[in-house]
Amino acid sequence: MALFGRRTSEATPLDGVDVVLADLDGVVYAGDGALPYAVESLNRSRAGRRLGYITNNASRTDASVAGHLAELGLETAPADVVTSPQAAMRLLIERIAPGSTVLVVGGDGLVSELQKSGFVVTRSAEDSPAAVVQGFAPEVGWAQLAEAAYALALPEEEGGIPWIATNTDWTIPQARGIAPGNGTLVSAVHTAVGRLATVAGKPEVPIFDEAVARFAARHPLFLGDRLDTDILGANRAGIPSALVLTGIDRPKHVLAAPAGSQPTYILSDLRELHEPYPQASVRDGVVTVRGAKVRIDGPDVRILSEGDSPVDLLRAGAKAIWDTGRAIYGFRVPEVLYADPFHLP
Repeated sequence: MALFGRRTSEATPLDGVDVVLADLDGVVYAGDGALPYAVESLNRSRAGRRLGYITNNASRTDASVAGHLAELGLETAPADVVTSPQAAMRLLIERIAPGSTVLVVGGDGLVSELQKSGFVVTRSAEDSPAAVVQGFAPEVGWAQLAEAAYALALPEEEGGIPWIATNTDWTIPQARGIAPGNGTLVSAVHTAVGRLATVAGKPEVPIFDEAVARFAARHPLFLGDRLDTDILGANRAGIPSALVLTGIDRPKHVLAAPAGSQPTYILSDLRELHEPYPQASVRDGVVTVRGAKVRIDGPDVRILSEGDSPVDLLRAGAKAIWDTGRAIYGFRVPEVLYADPFHLP
């Protein structure tokens, strides 16, 4: 895949973009309800460009996701939704024979994609499956995890079967708060069998490759709420990214982001897609973003001016720290940089 370069001129994050690719949980909605400003901002972004969705959540089909988005006010067809089970099928087809039996740990989204790809679905290790595919579903419990462990007892290098996980997100945002994600369930099986799964979804590249190909994207922008999956994956795929502070990751995570997980843009919410994005300037060691000014003095992060916007201060602080190439624990960071005024009601 060709790399998509970052732009340097001050413009809105959407300028020059032909396809907006949005994560769902923590970006568009939390649980069943839309996040504030998300629907209107995404609908506005359709002007002159396509809008697609990439989700690691394997519990639902593309059709059910599209239906949910339509109910929220986003006109969406199933083909507009790229799921981690679809990326998993890419990997599975490369590894096992057509029509093979596959043990599923997960829900309808995963079962549907397996059946569309011509595989036979089982829930039991006694059916001698050719592979195990694991994805998140709220109903996954001990019995399904145990069947996966039984089927994966023999390491693959010793003749054991492949194990593909749709994703390894540790958490998933819900209306009531943050809940365990598929990564915790994959880890449970890993603990039992001592094997590592091959991962199909973010932060791996196959799911981004699928999206770019499906939408014929030349200048995409990816919107996510997680540095370790969304932003890392977009960076690996060479796609500019915007971290929106409406989901999992908070200012303290942004400041600590390693080089591979640093976003192109930092947004309070999706309204800022349509606002001019300030370019940080550096002079005499001072990073300036509009009225916010931050300087690194040895181990100290010094705020010279907070400016008028908390997100500008975060942008300035993040760039100042990132530019050093040093880990966050090597700094004394003012508490105001860790402040979190960005949670939406």
